[in-house]
Amino acid sequence: MNTHTKAQWLYLILVAITFIGGYFFLRAAYMVSSEFPFTQEIILIFLGTIATIVITALLLNKQTEVELKKEENIKYIELKTNFYVQFLDYVEEMLSKPTVTKADFMKLKALTHKLSLISSESFLEKYHDFLNVFLKSSEDECFSELDINRISNELAELCLEIRNDLLSESGTKKEPLSKRVTKLIMNNTRLLKLKGEGKR
Repeated sequence: MNTHTKAQWLYLILVAITFIGGYFFLRAAYMVSSEFPFTQEIILIFLGTIATIVITALLLNKQTEVELKKEENIKYIELKTNFYVQFLDYVEEMLSKPTVTKADFMKLKALTHKLSLISSESFLEKYHDFLNVFLKSSEDECFSELDINRISNELAELCLEIRNDLLSESGTKKEPLSKRVTKLIMNNTRLLKLKGEGKR
């Protein structure tokens, strides 16, 4: 049970105690005040006012929680979109360069780590295939027309995964890493490590 859930349960318990205690107090006051004119009506008005305040507070609290969740999801989508755009811009830049340098591969490593933070499992699977093609095509430190076509084909499939990731429900879902996702992340990182060792 996390801290947020514990706080919610504590809040519910305190509200329940307050309502039960308030009920018995107002009931006793209502019975005692039956001998005095207008006292019962005043107590009923007071009780109605408290009930209105409590219901309004609960509704506002729920509305605030929904708005915060919505804002959090929007920021998460923006973060994912930003990382995906950075990656696509990087590939475009690499394919237009005459040679690929060690600094370029360092940038690819950084982008790979960024993508591992937010990407879906299906994207990571396709990304692994992309890395295989991209790194193999760059072994001679430049890209031929055939290399570019192969990379473009892999990139097209990646773009489909990006679109699905951003537009589907999973785009706002922050799930814990599964063993499969963890393995994909480590395999992608290992590919780049082997490439870096081969450049020395």
